[in-house]
Amino acid sequence: MFRTHSSLAVLLVALQILSAPARAQSQADPATFLDHRELMRTFIQNISSYAHSKKRTFIIIAKGDLELLEKIAPSEDTSNAPARAYMRSLNGVIAEGLFFGAKTIGEATPEDRLKKRLKMTELAKKSRLKVLVMDYVKNGKQASKSYRLNLKRGYIPYAANAYGEYLNSVPPFSRTPVNENPKSILSLRDVKNFLYLGESSGYGHQDEFALKMHDNNFDMLVVDAFHGDRALTRQAIETLKYKKVGAKRLVLAHLDIGSAAVYNYFWKNNWREGSPSWISSPHKDNPDKYFVQYWHPGWQSIIFGDDNSYIFGLISQGFDGVVVDGLEAYKSFIVNDDEGNQ
Repeated sequence: MFRTHSSLAVLLVALQILSAPARAQSQADPATFLDHRELMRTFIQNISSYAHSKKRTFIIIAKGDLELLEKIAPSEDTSNAPARAYMRSLNGVIAEGLFFGAKTIGEATPEDRLKKRLKMTELAKKSRLKVLVMDYVKNGKQASKSYRLNLKRGYIPYAANAYGEYLNSVPPFSRTPVNENPKSILSLRDVKNFLYLGESSGYGHQDEFALKMHDNNFDMLVVDAFHGDRALTRQAIETLKYKKVGAKRLVLAHLDIGSAAVYNYFWKNNWREGSPSWISSPHKDNPDKYFVQYWHPGWQSIIFGDDNSYIFGLISQGFDGVVVDGLEAYKSFIVNDDEGNQ
């Protein structure tokens, strides 16, 4: 189900770049002239459209980078406007580090930053998106405070103790779901709590993992589509779809759409920075992971578009939806944070 695409689109993008107004500045980086925020929004909108063409109820949640919810005003004389087309392509958002751990686990968010982020989460809420929050805390006391602050605002919280792939087990202070309930969960609006795991191979064989997760009552699970180097089977995902009490729940996969890593199933042995052309610089904290030109057709064809794409694979596996991650990748291509025309 998951396999790599060959891509003639490299030539298409090259032609697009050469025909752009920026071609006269031959010494400049072509990526400088692209509207990177809008390109990321459009990418996600296209993922959503494709997924819904295959499964109408497929859930799309955007994780991180709340700034995309708003289009930056072209001048100081106008105000920012909600990115309504983008928000309509989503079912929900996951705000990371809203109250704790935006940069350092356990560190409370400064008031000025919190105010800006709450503006975005409230915009999402008013736009009828489900707002979920992942705060990164050090202990049960901070977890309790995170749950209290988020529930007060009507957000669905999860207190984690690690970032990304290091979030590979259920934190001791989050083993019992907040607002635990015995009801079956048929849509995202029914969700009152969730569990997020960045990586699951430490649980042994994938059947062991599925049975271990079956032994809790979270309304929604977000997991990697792969357990170690093998895709989760439909049987394992079907096991994940039931709470301990027997009621149904949602199971979503998380997917980084802004980076490619040497351990991804689609990675080829001869790939490296600049080859294919859409593979950009490596992450500073992970040399095996590379930013990608996410607007490039070659990369996008891996993510969605046909029966060999990642999204089609998730639907075939039986997932109820996807959490798209890595949205902040666009910032690595922006020379000036005041990039206009957003």
